Amino acid sequence: MRKESRIVSLFNNRVNGQKIMSLFITAGYPDRTRTVELIGELESAGADIIELGMPFSDPLADGPTIQYASKVALDQGITINSIFEQVKEIRTHSQIPIVLMGYINPVLRYGLEPFFRKAAEVGVDGVILPDVPPGELNELTELCDTFGIDPIYLVAPNTSDDRMKLIDKASRGFVYCVSVTGVTGARDGGEVSRSVESFIRRVTSNISANPVMIGFGIQSHEDAMAISAGVDGFIVGSALIDYIRSVYPDDDWIAQTGAFVRKLKSGDKADTAS
Repeated sequence: MRKESRIVSLFNNRVNGQKIMSLFITAGYPDRTRTVELIGELESAGADIIELGMPFSDPLADGPTIQYASKVALDQGITINSIFEQVKEIRTHSQIPIVLMGYINPVLRYGLEPFFRKAAEVGVDGVILPDVPPGELNELTELCDTFGIDPIYLVAPNTSDDRMKLIDKASRGFVYCVSVTGVTGARDGGEVSRSVESFIRRVTSNISANPVMIGFGIQSHEDAMAISAGVDGFIVGSALIDYIRSVYPDDDWIAQTGAFVRKLKSGDKADTAS
C-alpha cells in the first residue's frame, strides 16, 4: 500500500476546517544563498505548504512578477540540481510539504526518470507542471506512482465539468484551482471574488476525490478568506514575491517577509500576536 504523503496527511489532519495556506516562491529568489532560511521563516509564519518554483527562461504563463523572479534566480545560477540541494537541506530540519512547480522543458532536459528519482530521494512531495495536462504524458503519471510523488493538476474557469472530473481522478494531494484565466499575478481582490463564486460551486460539484486549493490574485488575508470560503485553502505567489521585492535587500528582509505572511494567514490577529 502506498505511504500517505505529507500533503495528504496535512489535509487529513487539519483541525476545525482551518484553511491551508500554500506559498509560492521562486527557488533562488532574491538570494540563492538564503532560500532555505527564507522557507524556514515562511514555515514559522504559518505556511502549510511550500511551492518551490523552478525558474525557466521562457515562462509564458507567468506575469511580470514571476518572470522577474525567474530571471533573478537564473542570473544567480539556479539549476534543478541546486534546487534539489535546497530541498535536501530543508529536510534536515523540516517536514513541511514541498511541491516543485514549473515548466516541463527543464524537467525533460534533466530526464524524466532521473528527475523523479532525485525528487523522491531529497524529499519532494508533489509536482505541478502546468503545461502538461493529464493524459498528455503517461510516463509522468507512472513515475509519480513509482516514486511516491503527488501529481497536482490545475482547473480554471474555462475547464469543462467533464474535464474537471478527469483532473480530479488524475490528481493526488490537491487540485489547484486557478481563480481567473490569464497569466499569474496579484489582482484586485474584489474583482477576483466577484468572478469566482459560481466557478467554485462548479468546482466543488465536480472535484470530490481531492482537496481544492485556490490561487491567482490573492493579496491579503481578507482576499484569502473571501476567495477560499468554499474550498480547503489558498495559494499566494505573486503578492509574496512583490512584497519580498519591496523589502530586499534590507538587513531584516526575511523577518519583514515573515510578518507579511503572518498577516496573510491571520489578518489583524497577527499584529496582536507578534
